[in-house]
Amino acid sequence: MNDQNRNLILATALSFLVILVWFLLFPPPEPQVADPNTPAVTALNEDGTEMALTPPVADASDTPQLATDAETRASILSEAERITIDTPAVSGSISLVGGRIDDLSLNNYFETLEEDSPTVTLLSPVGESEAYYALYGWAPAGDLGFEDVPGANTPWQIESGDTLTPETPVTLVWDNGNGLIFRRTISIDEDFMFEITQSVENTTETPVRMAPYGIVARHGLPSDLQNFFILHEGVVRKIDGTLDEIAYDDLPDLDFIQREGTPAEVIDVTENGWIGFTDKYWMTTLIPGEQQPFTSVTRYVPSSDIYQTEARLPTMTAAPGQTTEIRTQLFAGAKEWETIRDYQNEGGIARFLDSIDWGWFYFLTKPIFWMLHTLNALIGNMGVAIIALTLIIKAVLLPLAFKSYVSMAKMKELQPEMEKLKERAGDDRQKLQQGMMELYKTNKVNPASGCLPILLQIPIFFSLYKVIFVTLELRHAPFFGWLNDLSAPDPSSIFNFFGLLPWAAPEPGSIMALLFIGILPLLLGVSMWLQQKLNPAPTDPTQAMIFAYLPWVFMFMLGSFASGLLVYWIANNTITFAQQYTIMRSQGFKPDVFGNIRSGFQRKKPEEK
Repeated sequence: MNDQNRNLILATALSFLVILVWFLLFPPPEPQVADPNTPAVTALNEDGTEMALTPPVADASDTPQLATDAETRASILSEAERITIDTPAVSGSISLVGGRIDDLSLNNYFETLEEDSPTVTLLSPVGESEAYYALYGWAPAGDLGFEDVPGANTPWQIESGDTLTPETPVTLVWDNGNGLIFRRTISIDEDFMFEITQSVENTTETPVRMAPYGIVARHGLPSDLQNFFILHEGVVRKIDGTLDEIAYDDLPDLDFIQREGTPAEVIDVTENGWIGFTDKYWMTTLIPGEQQPFTSVTRYVPSSDIYQTEARLPTMTAAPGQTTEIRTQLFAGAKEWETIRDYQNEGGIARFLDSIDWGWFYFLTKPIFWMLHTLNALIGNMGVAIIALTLIIKAVLLPLAFKSYVSMAKMKELQPEMEKLKERAGDDRQKLQQGMMELYKTNKVNPASGCLPILLQIPIFFSLYKVIFVTLELRHAPFFGWLNDLSAPDPSSIFNFFGLLPWAAPEPGSIMALLFIGILPLLLGVSMWLQQKLNPAPTDPTQAMIFAYLPWVFMFMLGSFASGLLVYWIANNTITFAQQYTIMRSQGFKPDVFGNIRSGFQRKKPEEK
């Protein structure tokens, strides 16, 4: 390996180590404690006067308090009459107070791998520490007032249906007592898509005007917030073909809009938009109809620590004796690739797949994930699929790798000549460079050709890391034996001799877990060390020392990474070793692996230093 390749590898490795050390020394801050309140939202009438989309809280008695130890979720849910949600994918209920969708669990996803683990809770009612819900209503316009339209606390009645299933929609009704009858029909599919049809029947003799809206509100930050630079958490929205993301931390810094009363961002969307909140694996998104213009609103309410997204639709007119209705959708569930793809391709939700955080290298992460997903479907084991994907990537890069290793082999042959050049040039760096360039030209060797495979590996590695860290399909995906979750660190540990001793391994993320690493990090260190031994140690003592320590530094630093990523890296190192050894031998150069290992353990005599 020539000096240029060594310096490139060294610079890449050290840069990677700097990033890792930074996040170990400066971990993200703890999430804030939530303080729930009823969201209050304002907009403007056509005449410029302010209107409220949801009535403000009248007094403290109207604001539900946080649940105490004595108040269970069931007791909070029992405070209002509810409609049961029962589908193969989700379960929960809808409150008749405000018609809120505020109780939703994901039937096929569990908090942990324990047998008695509860299912993942996505939406929760006001009163719980992390209230998170969807709310619909109408904003009054013209001569109408707050009391004439349904809002956050409207007492709805059941008109039809008592359980929401994919086969049985439910309809809520509310008569305002002044000639307007509001209905809300809610249906759901087999997965995570709600359809909400809001209508108003005008039995008066005068036309009425009002604007429908949808809100997703979140009280406080989620307790499972990752706060990791590679992952987006917060608002995700599509605005006329443009995907936009706003992190939770950035919401309080939005421009203060006087008529909104809080930090907010208001954008008019002409067609094909959506807005909501995304977490690592779950998402809740408001989706107006296809080609439907609306106003996309993102806000933060500092006084009550509420994060809020809104879809405000244009003002509608209900003529006397007529009924006006509007249909929108709500996605509330897991970010399953196939499910979201179907909603995009078959449901007409433009660019909905982009709600999955593919990152800067989306042109690599998307095909890499597709290939990994396809291999997993064929093989039935995600760990084996990762190894198969590594083989495919190495096969695609083989022509470049072949040129690189051939160049390395030729550089080895030229090593004696290069040493003679160094002796003749002495301290004259210019003379040495000229001599080396002439030597390369005479022997038709390109020292830079060995750099290209290394450079290509960097974006591929980060893309695969992104896929493993972000995509839901890796969550709780088993490999074999003790590796039952490829999205989590290796749970084995030297501390209990990999499970043979009768005490538990250190908690993941702790200092002890970083020190007492598992089997996969050890294999990673050994594979990197063996790969180094294909080449003699650098003649420069400083470089030699750094390269000698790099495998073991990476072994400890990457020990807390997702085990799926370590599986990829170990497989990649093993395949690279076999490729390089075979290609270099085919070019007449036999790497002395065992000799290089022995020389690494031999100490120089004082007179040789």
